Amino acid sequence: MSHPTCAPLDGAAADLEGFAHRFADVNGTRIHYVSGGTGPAIVLLHGWPLTWREWRGIMPALADAGFTAIVPDLRGLGDSDKPSKGYDKKNVADDIRAIVRDLGFETINLVGTDIGMMVAVAWALHRRAEIRRLVLAESLIPGFGLEELMNPATGGYWHFGFHAQVDLATMLTEGHEAEYLGNSWKMFSPLKGITHEDRDELLRTYGNPDGIRAGFRHYAAMLDDGKANRAVFERKLTMPVLVLNAGLGIPQEQTLAGVEQLFVDVEHDKVLLAGHAFAADRPDWTADRIIRFLGPAGGKDENA
Repeated sequence: MSHPTCAPLDGAAADLEGFAHRFADVNGTRIHYVSGGTGPAIVLLHGWPLTWREWRGIMPALADAGFTAIVPDLRGLGDSDKPSKGYDKKNVADDIRAIVRDLGFETINLVGTDIGMMVAVAWALHRRAEIRRLVLAESLIPGFGLEELMNPATGGYWHFGFHAQVDLATMLTEGHEAEYLGNSWKMFSPLKGITHEDRDELLRTYGNPDGIRAGFRHYAAMLDDGKANRAVFERKLTMPVLVLNAGLGIPQEQTLAGVEQLFVDVEHDKVLLAGHAFAADRPDWTADRIIRFLGPAGGKDENA
């Protein structure tokens, strides 16, 4: 049986050649991220209940293709701090935006899946000129379709409402984090791209009341996220968007229905034979598809 590892140190080498762990004090909290490579920035935002490790299988390929990969743990998750507030998606985006700006990047390529997609959309809505190209995957958009699919009485997803009751959900899962989250990891990764080592590492940060509570706080903010997205939306955004869905993930028409309300230039593809954590299940295909969408490192697009 493997055992959880310890938290990384700032500057320590990650278990990917050319990548290192970093910590940044930004926007009132401390955020952990892993970075490597040189060239234009690509920021990868993970989902729940995962961490930066969701992307580890594709990060070396992105660096080899000429990009600087910046891969954070979202506020409250992984080795980032777990404050009691600040989980609205614009603020979570502002955490990562501060890191990107401190690293000297004014524009980025942005990839988000699951809750990371919600964060990516909030970033694009509020700072559209900063996003060169956008990859959105395996999620719904607050204010643009999420709310209708949160209602289990009409066939929606039950877990949104449960997770949003932060104290109740924490109480009912306390002491059972491994069982509760383990079911998600098994379902999300039928090809076992999420390994036993990954599970040990995920349980190190999620496997306690503080860790799982912070994850639920992301859900508790989603209704307000929808109101905020609606308030700022004035016209469709024009940066190119690639929508990815897993063949064994959520239905692509659900993701597309929200994305096409917000963006003009949308293409889509499916990661066949993969689960919700498709970058873990099929890293080579995912890296190749994202690199083809981004085009040559350093390419220019107009996002006005």
